[in-house]
Amino acid sequence: MLTALQSRFLYFPSREMVASPGDLGIPYQEVRLRTEDGVAIHGWWLPSEDAPATVLFLHGNAGNVSYWLDAVRGYHAFGWNVLLIDYRGYGLSDGSPSEEGTYLDARAAWKHMTETRGVDPSRIVVIGRSLGGGVALGLLQHHKPAGIVLEATFTSIPDMVAHVLRVSLLGHLMRIHYPNLERIRELDVPVLVVHSPNDDLVPYAHGRALFEAAPHPKRFLDIRGGHNDGFFEAREDYLRAVKEFVEEVVGQRRDSLTAPRE
Repeated sequence: MLTALQSRFLYFPSREMVASPGDLGIPYQEVRLRTEDGVAIHGWWLPSEDAPATVLFLHGNAGNVSYWLDAVRGYHAFGWNVLLIDYRGYGLSDGSPSEEGTYLDARAAWKHMTETRGVDPSRIVVIGRSLGGGVALGLLQHHKPAGIVLEATFTSIPDMVAHVLRVSLLGHLMRIHYPNLERIRELDVPVLVVHSPNDDLVPYAHGRALFEAAPHPKRFLDIRGGHNDGFFEAREDYLRAVKEFVEEVVGQRRDSLTAPRE
């Protein structure tokens, strides 16, 4: 039963679109992508004129892109391009969600940015929130952006199951893994890890473990609040840190990311 129902316990997609960037006064374009396995993926491209950076935002496991607009409006306000996509089974994207499927969806988004839009990879920063952090680390197995931001991200799905169920012997039954702790050790781009000690879903220890395992250059940002509201409670500090990080990794600032830093 556990192996059969894993997807239903992890992915909580919504088909209902509750808003659009236009509702917030943000110019946007509808994006329709085709993945390597032929699935049609929907997203939004939020352009900025002469943007010095482009953000690929990979959202969490619930809702769809229309639920995450407030999370990305700050990036666009900085003058950056933003691409949001819905994983298969979410929003207006076809198919059903799966671990491998989310990786293919992110790769389709990367191809759209770099080939269709002609964005230089050295100007792209991938931001993954919660589940999106695992999708982002999967994407970096194949592509190299300027940097990556991991927000409220877990070390692996088996580790999360052990935390939630208080049972550590179920790893061999898991067919969904997102082995983030393993993958972050292989990073060769700067990383910013963001986590709250008060996260009520993904333990703070997971964020710290990811940070400790990541090679330099790396940074850690403590925020306050729970898993779903922390980024709103700490919005000012969060956006300031992300802006500084992105400007440095795309070469807008003179600051150096080579020294260890928290």
